[in-house]
Amino acid sequence: MAKRRAFNVEEARNQLIDLLDNFVTLSSTSDLRSKVLTLIPAFRLLSEVGMSVIPNYSEYSARERILIYFRQNLLTIIDTEELMIVSGISEYPRRIRELRVQDGWPILSGQTVRSMLDAGEWEDEAIDVSRMRPDQYILLENEQDRDAAHRWGTINRIRKQNISVQDKIINYLRLNVGRHITGEELAYLANGATDWARRVRELRTEKGWPVRTKTSGRPDLPVGVYLLEEDKQAQEHDRKIDDSVRAAVLERDEFRCRKCGWNRNQKRPEDPRRLLELHHLEYHAAGGKNEEGNLITLCNVDHDVVHRDHMNKEQVFYWIGINSL
Repeated sequence: MAKRRAFNVEEARNQLIDLLDNFVTLSSTSDLRSKVLTLIPAFRLLSEVGMSVIPNYSEYSARERILIYFRQNLLTIIDTEELMIVSGISEYPRRIRELRVQDGWPILSGQTVRSMLDAGEWEDEAIDVSRMRPDQYILLENEQDRDAAHRWGTINRIRKQNISVQDKIINYLRLNVGRHITGEELAYLANGATDWARRVRELRTEKGWPVRTKTSGRPDLPVGVYLLEEDKQAQEHDRKIDDSVRAAVLERDEFRCRKCGWNRNQKRPEDPRRLLELHHLEYHAAGGKNEEGNLITLCNVDHDVVHRDHMNKEQVFYWIGINSL
């Protein structure tokens, strides 16, 4: 196959001038089709000029050019017109879907971001998405998720089930414990229900599932990403601990387990410690309050030990090696 000649922008500019001059000459005629046929090569040439902003653009497909542009503009709101220019095609939404579904790039649409904003699930002030339009896009991470194709197959299976949106979401998250799940996945799973982000929030705040985001306990997560830390639902009484109390206890205990010192930064795949939990020193069933003075931070492993051995407050203090909080 002959090598394609390098694109010359100056030459293209001169050709466009000639084509447009020809169009102006025809503009006084009544032959509509002649006008249209005159503009076709101009349209094609403009498209090629647009694609040429990507170095060595002829070596890449439209999908690859779109990805290159996204990766060079990480966490930046991208307009549809920009994607039309760099891709050179009108079917760029399909290419974005392929990048998301087949290749695992975390690209969110403005419609998905709006659902997250409405539910209070997007609170990162560093990225102002308050005016993001439904047809705009943003790439969250400059990293590919190679399990994406398998996950989207799972999404399509769950999506068809005759259950509530909230049940679909938690079923999907439980199949992907510890994995980064984008809002786009959950929005598609909800099959048109625009309140999906609110349902996720309820799973965390009312149902006791440890679904974390950048603004709800996992500042290390990219904005727009959800993660189920453990396939374990909190006890009903633990779900009623006010966020302000929970935050105060974690800050007092320096976001570490008071027994072993573990924190989330030490999380490893082979380590059974997954999250920090608050233990009631005076058991809730025995009248213990959801108050700072009755709560202590333990990792999930040590918390299980305390309950397995039915330790009372004094035994917990002795086991940890302290006299009081």
